Amino acid sequence: YSTRGITILWILITAISVYGETYMQQNVILEVRDIKKSFSGVSVLQNVHFDVRKGEVHALMGENGAGKSTLIKIITGAYTKDAGDILWNGKEVHIGGLKDCRGLGIACIYQELSVIPSLTVAQNIFLEREPKHKFTNLIDYKTMYKNAQELIDTYGFPLCATDVVETLGIGCRQMVEILKGLSCNASLLIMDEPTASLSGKETAILFEIIDSLRNKGVSIIYISHRLEEVYRIADRLTVLRDGKNAAVLEREQIVPKDVIKTMIGKEIDESAGSKKTLVRNTGEVKLKVENLTRFGYFENICFEVRKGEILGFAGLIGSGRTELVRCLYGLDPYQKGHIFFEQKEYVPSSVRKSIRSGFAFIPEDRRAQGFVPLLSINKNNALTNYDIIKKILHAVSSKEELFMCDTVIKKLAIRPNDPDKPVGLLSGGNQQKVVIGKWLMRDLKILIIDEPTAGVDVGAKDEIYRILDELAQSGVIIILVSSDLQELLRVSHRILVMKKGRIVREFDEGPLTQADILEAASGIGEREETAS
Repeated sequence: YSTRGITILWILITAISVYGETYMQQNVILEVRDIKKSFSGVSVLQNVHFDVRKGEVHALMGENGAGKSTLIKIITGAYTKDAGDILWNGKEVHIGGLKDCRGLGIACIYQELSVIPSLTVAQNIFLEREPKHKFTNLIDYKTMYKNAQELIDTYGFPLCATDVVETLGIGCRQMVEILKGLSCNASLLIMDEPTASLSGKETAILFEIIDSLRNKGVSIIYISHRLEEVYRIADRLTVLRDGKNAAVLEREQIVPKDVIKTMIGKEIDESAGSKKTLVRNTGEVKLKVENLTRFGYFENICFEVRKGEILGFAGLIGSGRTELVRCLYGLDPYQKGHIFFEQKEYVPSSVRKSIRSGFAFIPEDRRAQGFVPLLSINKNNALTNYDIIKKILHAVSSKEELFMCDTVIKKLAIRPNDPDKPVGLLSGGNQQKVVIGKWLMRDLKILIIDEPTAGVDVGAKDEIYRILDELAQSGVIIILVSSDLQELLRVSHRILVMKKGRIVREFDEGPLTQADILEAASGIGEREETAS
């Protein structure tokens, strides 16, 4: 009887196992097997396996340069694979580009925005898919704008279908990119760093959208460097390291510290920015702003910054943070107010004047404004330094130029350490290091940095934070704008919160949490006071 029972149990276990394996295979919408890819003989992906089930959010993580973007570009047909197979609903397919993706039901929201600035929100959403009049085959603008606005209203984004994209901030442009993907009714939606430029409120809206899509059976590949996001929404997580599979984790196995260790081989405490005790800075005031106003963007802005201080600016998208720092640097004009620098009134009449006065600026959109993609690391590093590079007669010393570049590459651990590598081919983290590095050869007095680690992995984040700390310790003033509350707490000595173009709160001493900042930025505290 015992032998017979064991035999029956074995048969049942085998049947369940076979059924479960068959069900899982049938439930997989996309599978890539043994994918290999090399560039100029350098292996980027080595026998990578990745699959996505129907109606799941499968996160993809890894350091910058681990191969995430390359894998996605192979899946979407932007790159051709050297070896391996791609299966869609169990059948092998060839994906050669956007047309094949649309035919299968794949939509991708890339980290590098592909919106066309001169077109409206609606035109960008339905680009190459515009509704046409039945008989004339001309674009039906009325229907297009109506459909676009309905889509915007459905997901609660603060946009208007008729807005011209070039008038929008980087966060709103990211929303347009997301709407482009949502408008396709795709079966598989690939999101590459979708929250990189979104504030907390907009991120929460996006997560609600993701939950809704998952409930409708839409599969999502979610690429992010923010572990708290992956922990919040992912059903599974695949970690890549050096172009290879490092781990595939189910939801209950996603433990932030373990994930970081798997990604980079060392422990970094990502919770370091959850709470902080601020200490009031008593150093010498170097920069003072009085009643600065740019009509339509911000008004009556007043603050001081002391030597060696990192001043963080928090606020939701549209609060005026980016517009303020652009005026401080001389990129945009202001109509009222005064700026005092080193005890003298200072008018940032041009970027050239700002650079010569010791100012540096790192913009939020690094690809469009921070570097020239087709130029090498060497040439990008030289762009802000030609006035201090040695000259031979009237010619720039190529030896001095290369020496400065090598110094920056070593100091910031830029990978690959090839001065002739075009910056556009580097990973996001290494691109940002190049953007920062070109300023480190100068006698800096003030560094203005907007969204310093958007699209940057935890390892590179830690290195960038170290650089900012070292600059502050050397006496450089750092004005930092960030939508990442954890980042603000980790880096800042003092935090100003902006809302609708005004500074509504200052945190300069005592214990501070992310919730405190978010409440001030969203006006929760104000509403509570009004109610009382």
